[in-house]
Amino acid sequence: MKKDILAVFGIVLILAVLINGTHVQSVDEYYLTHIDDVTPECKTVTLSIRCDTIFRNYDDLDPALRSKEFVPEDGVILPPTEYVLRDGDTVFDILDRAVRHGRIQMEFQGAEENPFGSVYIQGINYLYEFSCGPLSGWMYRVDGEFPSCGCSRFELCDGQNIEWVYTCDLGQDVGAEWIKESGGQGK
Repeated sequence: MKKDILAVFGIVLILAVLINGTHVQSVDEYYLTHIDDVTPECKTVTLSIRCDTIFRNYDDLDPALRSKEFVPEDGVILPPTEYVLRDGDTVFDILDRAVRHGRIQMEFQGAEENPFGSVYIQGINYLYEFSCGPLSGWMYRVDGEFPSCGCSRFELCDGQNIEWVYTCDLGQDVGAEWIKESGGQGK
C-alpha cells in the first residue's frame, strides 16, 4: 500500500514538473511572440496607423469612443514600425501581422464577402466606418499614394512605407486627391 502511494505521489510530482516546465501557447500567443526579427539582410516595409483627423471632427465621434484608449492623445495608434517583407506579402498581410503583434483590435470583411474581391478593413482600435461621421473610415496609402485597389490586392516591395489613416471626409482630409478628380463630394 505504501509503495502504491509513493508511486502515485512520484507520478504527480513528475507531471507537476513537466507542466510547470512546459509553456503552452495558443496560436495567437505564438504569433505575438514570434514576429520576424528585422536583420540587415531582410527585405522590409514600414507600417503606421493614425487617427489624428478625428481631433478636427471630435464632435462627430461616437461618445463611447471619446477616450485615450481609442483615440490616443497624439492620434498615433501604431508609430512607424519596420516589418519583415515575405514573398507575396500584401498591405493586408503586414497590417494583420502588426495588429496581432501589437495587440491592436482589428475587424475586417473577407475578400470572398466583398464585391470588390479584396479584404475591407471595417475597424481598427474600435474605430469603425461611420464612427466619426457619415464619411469616416479607414484608408491606406503606400509611399504617399492612395492605391485604387483593396489592401489584400496590393503586393508590396522592399522599402515601401504603408500608412493606415482614419478619414472623416471620404479621404479629402487625408490628401486623397483621386476623390476630387473623380468628382467625389466632401462635407
